[in-house]
Amino acid sequence: MTPQIQARRAIALTLGYDILVAGLSMLLALEARWRIFGDYGARPFPDEMLLIASSVFAVSAALSFFILKIHNQVWRHLGWPDALRILYAAILAVLIFLPIIVIWNGLAGFPRSSLFLSIPIWLLFLFAGRMLSLTRSTSRPLQVFKRRRISAPSVILVGNEDSLVNTLRDLENEPGGSSLRVLGLIETGRLTIGRSLRGITIYGGPDKIGQTLDLLQARYGAYPWVAAVGDGRSRVVMRQILEMTSARNSEVMSLGNGSNRTVLEPVRPEFLLGRRTQTRDTKPLKSLIEDKHILITGAGGTIGSELVRQSAGCRPAHITLLDSSEYNLYKIDLYLRTEFPHITLTSLLADIRDQASMNRIMATAKPDIVIHAAALKHVPLMEMNPCEAVLTNAYGALNVAKAASENSVQHFVLISTDKAVEPDNVMGSTKRLAELLTHHISAESAMSAALVRFGNVLGSSGSVIPLFESQIDRGGPVTVTHPEITRFFMTLEEAAYLVLQAAALSTENTHCATYVLDMGEPVSILRLARSMIRLKGFVPDEEIKIIFTGLRPGDKLYESLTYADEALEPTLISGIQHVQTEHIGTPEMEAASKAVFEAAEARNVVKTLYRLNRLVQKSDKLRADSARESRQILDTF
Repeated sequence: MTPQIQARRAIALTLGYDILVAGLSMLLALEARWRIFGDYGARPFPDEMLLIASSVFAVSAALSFFILKIHNQVWRHLGWPDALRILYAAILAVLIFLPIIVIWNGLAGFPRSSLFLSIPIWLLFLFAGRMLSLTRSTSRPLQVFKRRRISAPSVILVGNEDSLVNTLRDLENEPGGSSLRVLGLIETGRLTIGRSLRGITIYGGPDKIGQTLDLLQARYGAYPWVAAVGDGRSRVVMRQILEMTSARNSEVMSLGNGSNRTVLEPVRPEFLLGRRTQTRDTKPLKSLIEDKHILITGAGGTIGSELVRQSAGCRPAHITLLDSSEYNLYKIDLYLRTEFPHITLTSLLADIRDQASMNRIMATAKPDIVIHAAALKHVPLMEMNPCEAVLTNAYGALNVAKAASENSVQHFVLISTDKAVEPDNVMGSTKRLAELLTHHISAESAMSAALVRFGNVLGSSGSVIPLFESQIDRGGPVTVTHPEITRFFMTLEEAAYLVLQAAALSTENTHCATYVLDMGEPVSILRLARSMIRLKGFVPDEEIKIIFTGLRPGDKLYESLTYADEALEPTLISGIQHVQTEHIGTPEMEAASKAVFEAAEARNVVKTLYRLNRLVQKSDKLRADSARESRQILDTF
């Protein structure tokens, strides 16, 4: 049964009930009139009067309810505006009934007092049915909703039925009246199209947003805001919202969750993702971090600073902040001392390329957990500066991991990237080499290690979101490298959450494990650009142009989080997956990498690139051959 048929069936049932009880109410009123004021003998009015008066009253009720659209009400979401409309409909039904009766027999023989009796009986039946349904959906079925604030902005709400009902109920219960004037609803599930929730009309599904905005603009003289709730924040619905609103200069907002469900806030970039963001479970993090000594490299960077914030919320005994940027280190140090004054911390300016410095810091700080977030990540810049990329991303990671293992660090976490999978650029190759070296060091020591791969972080420095925002603010054009390019995206909060949860999972391992976040489907950069233009209230390709600049050095059209022969398995943490892979981490790997580092230290670009690519490609070939041999052996059983 389609949603439209379900809606028509529900309307027919509710309207049928209302008409039936209208006729029944007139019958009971006439009987009551006779019983109360009669002589208990023959009725003072003819028997056909019962049938005729009841039928006329039922028809009058049907006309009245159609005119005021009472049949569009959803009983389980009855609100005070619905109750008022029912009272108005009852009055209108009387006004329709009286002329018909007068025309029929001039009120001759019709006891007029029965009409006044029928109205309360009818209203009792009407509200009894509705209040029974309302009781099932609210603990306060008799509440009278408070008045709306005069300054409340006009909005239409877009979301699924449950989120719309919860939001409307919260708005009605706000102290001082509702902070929003809700003019209409767009229901993503299409279950109640053409009806109303708590007295607010449902105008249809997301495809009706444009028509609804035009209708309300004609009625009220201005376009209302569009506020997304619940499933209205999904990428598909959000894209429809933006397409409809950008041509009409209507503001797009979002309503928060939980206690902030009635607070309007700007639409965030993560709403444009193709999946729900991961919810956070802090219990494993607290058991890992509480009363522990934590050291975070790159602590002043985008991801590093978020790691510091989330770690600080788990009450560590001490945090050591390490960064080579004075300003970045100053900012995160100031934040931590202001927001978490109870936590002791040490802020160190240091270069992870300095092996002696890393050994000294580890010996002094004595951390239980080391999170290595320091890295150079801008792909085109690393193509132009390969020696610096090797020395920071690979040699720096080796220094930190070795210093950690030699100083009895329990858990080590390396932040990697999807670009380390089948790399064909310098940045990806250096991060892949860092993965291989970390595996070797973990295998040679008692230190458990975790590699964490994820895609692009929304809003991080150098990412596409800030670039698009600045280009749109300047009036365009917005630059996209290729019309088919896609990328995995995650929020900054998710990135830090994944890293810390991976550290918690690594406590169960005595070796090195690789983890990835379930990031859904890759996002089209072209679609993201169009959505962001609409988010700013402009029309793509008309008010803001989009131009294609061609792939940059080191760019790939598509990214992958795993190699073809790597298998994914779920973990105890929802949204985080463990990568099953054959890793080659041997002493020969560390010895071979020295040749790469020597070429990089000499700033010999040709030798650095040649040795780096040869080493990574050879190690991946060995890993693939090992995995192939393992499968062949299994096939023989």
